[in-house]
Parts: sequence; structure tokens; C-alpha cells
Amino acid sequence: MTIKRLNHAVLYVRDAQRSAAFYTDVLGFTVRAAMGDQAFFLQADGSDNDHDLAVMQVGDRPTAPHSVGLYHLAWQVHTIEELAALRARLLEVGSLVGESDHGVSKSLYAKDPDGLEFEIMWAVPRADWPTDVGTWRLDLDAALARWPGVDTATQ
Repeated sequence: MTIKRLNHAVLYVRDAQRSAAFYTDVLGFTVRAAMGDQAFFLQADGSDNDHDLAVMQVGDRPTAPHSVGLYHLAWQVHTIEELAALRARLLEVGSLVGESDHGVSKSLYAKDPDGLEFEIMWAVPRADWPTDVGTWRLDLDAALARWPGVDTATQ
């Protein structure tokens, strides 16, 4: 089980439109998808990731459920089998807090000893990416059956 690379970062921001404009206008990112005006998924120039940065609006209300700052970093593994092995390990140590199917990736969410959340994800082969952005329940057994041994390190 090895981490391939950092795949993306997710930021909680006051104003998602303002942040998306900054990253597109100043740093040359492209908006790949949006969830209304509340969240933007941005791709860096020359990247082949679905997105390299996501900005999610929390606003400036003192009762907002999240604070401005880093939500999580997503670490990518080579194969779906590595993701399954890491799931077992995270469960063993009591760190796993969630799992999702994002269509373009299969993801596990965990917390480190200080409570900082991170994501471990496997990238679905590009030919199998859906047209819609979304989050669904992860069916790891189905993914293992569909993509046995597929290494997405080169996509």
C-alpha cells in the first residue's frame, strides 16, 4: 500500500464565487464543475485530475457549521485493492470516519491522531467518469469486481 501523490485540496471559504474567481484569474485554474454558487471544483493548467482544488462556501455567519480554512487533503493510491487494504487498516486503528463514491473517484475519509481529516482516494479510469458531479454510497466490493488490478497511476 503506497500513496501515489497528493490529488487535491479542499478549502472552506467565505465566498466561493470570489475564491473561484481568484484562483481562475490569478493562478490560471479552470472551473471544471460547480454546485450552484456554493462550491467550485477547479483544475490547474496542464493537470489531468478531475480537480486539483475545491472551494466550498461557509459564509461569515458565526453559526456556520465549518470555519474558513483547510477541510482536507486527498492522497491518491494506485489501485482499488490498495484502497481496500487501507480501508481495513483505517478501520483497525479506529480512524475511518466516512466513505464515498464521487463517480470520478472512490474515497475514504479518516482522521489522524489530532483529529485532522484527510481523504484516501483511487481515481476511476477516465473512460468511466460520469458526466454528473455527485456523491453516492461507496460500494467497494463492486469497484473491486469492476476494476481488478487497474493502476490509474498513468491516467
